[in-house]
Amino acid sequence: MSETSAPAFGGRRALPRNTSNAAEDDLPTVEIQGLTPRGFNLQDYLNVTNVHLFKERWDTNKVDHHTDKYENNHLIVRRGQTFFIQIDFNRPYNPRKDLFRVEYVIGRYPQENKGTYIPVPVVSELQKGKWGAKVLMREDRSVRLSIQSSPECIVGKFRMYVAVWTPYGILRTTRNPETDTYILFNPWCEEDAVYLDDDKEREEYVLNDIGVIFYGDFNDIKSRSWSYGQFEDGILDACLYVMDRAEMDLSGRGNPIKVSRVGSAMVNAKDDEGVLVGSWDNIYAYGVPPSAWTGSVDILLEYQSTKNPVRYGQCWVFAGVFNTFLRCLGIPARVVTNYFSAHDNDANLQMDIFLEEDGNVNSKLTKDSVWNYHCWNEAWMTRSDLPVGFGGWQAVDSTPQENSDGMYRCGPASVQAIKHGHICFQFDAPFVFAEVNSDLIYITVKKDGTHVVENVDTTHIGKLIVTKEVGGDGIKDITDTYKFQEAQEEERLALETALMYGAKKSLNTEGIVKPRSDVNMDFEVEKAVLGRDFKLTITFQNNSPNRYTLSAYLSGNIVFYTGVSKAEFKKETFEVILEPLSSKKQEVLIRAGEYMGQLLEQGFLHFFVTARVSETRDVLAKQKSTVLTIPKLIIKVRGSRMVGSDMVVTVEFTNPLKETLRNVWIYLDGPGVMKPMRKMFREIRPDSTVHWEEVCRPWVSGSRKLIASMTSDSLRHVYGELELQIQRRPSV
Repeated sequence: MSETSAPAFGGRRALPRNTSNAAEDDLPTVEIQGLTPRGFNLQDYLNVTNVHLFKERWDTNKVDHHTDKYENNHLIVRRGQTFFIQIDFNRPYNPRKDLFRVEYVIGRYPQENKGTYIPVPVVSELQKGKWGAKVLMREDRSVRLSIQSSPECIVGKFRMYVAVWTPYGILRTTRNPETDTYILFNPWCEEDAVYLDDDKEREEYVLNDIGVIFYGDFNDIKSRSWSYGQFEDGILDACLYVMDRAEMDLSGRGNPIKVSRVGSAMVNAKDDEGVLVGSWDNIYAYGVPPSAWTGSVDILLEYQSTKNPVRYGQCWVFAGVFNTFLRCLGIPARVVTNYFSAHDNDANLQMDIFLEEDGNVNSKLTKDSVWNYHCWNEAWMTRSDLPVGFGGWQAVDSTPQENSDGMYRCGPASVQAIKHGHICFQFDAPFVFAEVNSDLIYITVKKDGTHVVENVDTTHIGKLIVTKEVGGDGIKDITDTYKFQEAQEEERLALETALMYGAKKSLNTEGIVKPRSDVNMDFEVEKAVLGRDFKLTITFQNNSPNRYTLSAYLSGNIVFYTGVSKAEFKKETFEVILEPLSSKKQEVLIRAGEYMGQLLEQGFLHFFVTARVSETRDVLAKQKSTVLTIPKLIIKVRGSRMVGSDMVVTVEFTNPLKETLRNVWIYLDGPGVMKPMRKMFREIRPDSTVHWEEVCRPWVSGSRKLIASMTSDSLRHVYGELELQIQRRPSV
């Protein structure tokens, strides 16, 4: 009895998992069946002498498939759409007696039933949704084919062969890397799961390689440009490498739900050696501070070349890199920013702020944090795994916050499902629902250990959700895609639906809030410039005929943008006497010397004001953040703004602070204009200016941007940008 030569893998399958696009096994060039007769000569049969893929940037294949922007010499096509190739034979092709087919193979263990081995038959007519090759033209020894791929095809880099049938077996072309073909998702194809029917949106969410990411504070929204660079040299291979590194089965790579979920896990390095290491402690040894990155290109190329996670990222960096990954593969995607985003550790829809009896915040009991803003992504796709109506934009988040099915990832969660409270639908909808819908609850901790709810703010969390507008750099408010307006009947219904599907509220806050106080309190923070003093004005309003005495407490804190406090830099208590039906303003001066020594990179200052009315024991509480205005980098260009012509780029920075900046790095980037660069200046003295000049030669025409950032030991989050119109090179 002979032994079986094929090994069994874990006793379950005859072949190991096919998880690497880069790994490959060559198909045999000759597959002879049985014995061959004497005198059999391969040259007597049809032989392939050459294959033409029409893969130049100006060729129809790349132009029609919207892949002409990729800096890549291979053929890149989108699935579900026809493309053209030409095969040259050693003699004229005779369809009556000659039989051949094109074959596409991906990975190391190709199987037809897994979609990793694709035999493409020559047919008289192409059928929608199916692989097929139709002869368009026969001329001398050449045949031109129109090939149509399946709209459900695996996305990746395929090896291509041509196989010719003989009476005695198959003759196949040898492995030729020049004929390798990339197949991507296709938002232009109605049968593709990522189909998007608006041409301007496709232009924005798939083809735009420069974006705008919003950050800052709800009352002081700031923006910065980000180079997605999805068409830059090497980025497509880097994105495929990310899926290889995740050991994602090739058979699942045609499903945008699976691809986006794997991407959300792999863009962070928390538990899988993914692309980016997150750091929120203001210490960035052996790496680049998150604020210094100008785009995704350097990050993805470094990850692929070193095979190690890149240091460091925060939410907007994770979102920027993830956006590059999705757009590069053909999935429409955008970065969104949620102002006052709840990081609700137990997803109970409550952010509990515990107060001492004197109004001070109890930091030991206050565990939940409200991020000033948080960036995540949305990816566009149908959701065949959910009921009808929950396709479209899906929230996906690669910032490592909470564990999902054993890994740090989030989504895709249907935005429509989140809006209506259907948080039972996968993936991670309860967490996203809590990020935009939690209540802010102020609770006083009594000396006897009891807790009293003082105030419930139902409108603070998810105050504003925005993204970049289509076709411009302006802001687009998309809050109403995530939630109904406060106090609408639909909003209550959505909350009740979420509670029914398992979202938990640890205490019922309905109707237990104390009666409205006779005294109102609010405060405003003057627009603050880094390194200068500014004022904070608190207004008390007495709406009753009674005279009141208030004990007020002001706390100023240096905070991370995640809402976590680093240090208290200002503490002030004062008494206010309010006459009947009157108001009073209290001004507090914030000196630069009080906050500069401990400032974090984004310049966030958080103020918390509480006041207790002595006569009624009512507690008033308000909190606000402010973002310090930080100086900008200035970018100038001189020379011809034309493709292929030299252009001089100058970056300038003047130090406005009273201290010397040390270990200064300036980063410069411009997709299609120049490759990412960086330069170090050992120090910049107060009021002195540094200049950096570089010569570049643009290779992409149209509207472009130069983006610069600066980082140093004591000053970060310094940006500058310049819009350019690059002219085409005139044809001779």
